[in-house]
Amino acid sequence: MPIPTLASGAIAIRPIRLRDARAVERELVEGRSWLREWEATSPRGSVGFDTRSSIRALQQNARNGQGLPFVIEVDGQVAGQLNVTSISYGSLSSATIGYWIAERFAGRGATPTAVALATDHCFQALGLHRMEICIRPENAKSLRVVEKLGFRYEGLRRRYIHINGAWRDHFCFALVTEEVPQGVLRRWREGSVPVDAAAVPESDQELARSRFP
Repeated sequence: MPIPTLASGAIAIRPIRLRDARAVERELVEGRSWLREWEATSPRGSVGFDTRSSIRALQQNARNGQGLPFVIEVDGQVAGQLNVTSISYGSLSSATIGYWIAERFAGRGATPTAVALATDHCFQALGLHRMEICIRPENAKSLRVVEKLGFRYEGLRRRYIHINGAWRDHFCFALVTEEVPQGVLRRWREGSVPVDAAAVPESDQELARSRFP
């Protein structure tokens, strides 16, 4: 299925293209201090940074039916990326969402809008049943995204993803399609997101702050 362009007001997500490499790389380089703490890294050590190769890999993953690579746009400018990954059909019918936004576009509702657009597409057009987002406990801005959209907290995953040079704990949040019959974006816009759906129990917050055995 072709990757669509989806929009709400000035915010849109569209398929990433090779010609986006320069704009994406500029935001990544200029925003290193903003983004580095949350960037996925290799446990085998430093690897070369090649934006065009990264885009090609995302596009190949999409051709295999396992991902949807988007750029986030604000007023027509490249503002970040959103990737739907680990798409599985059949009895699981699920996928995972990851994203980043450039600092100069933060605070304008771009990230929650992009996540809502992507989730609604996966539920309504692809027929997926469950969407998941995993976030580092320290990433307050990203945690605010799932709070706004009402993603439901599901648990702590210890040392789950290699981020910024080390294995990091992540909080896991998810939605299933039965929870949002009206759509994620509409539910958020209408102000009907359940209160405290994304609340993390103090016991898990304490565990995330503790040293791993």
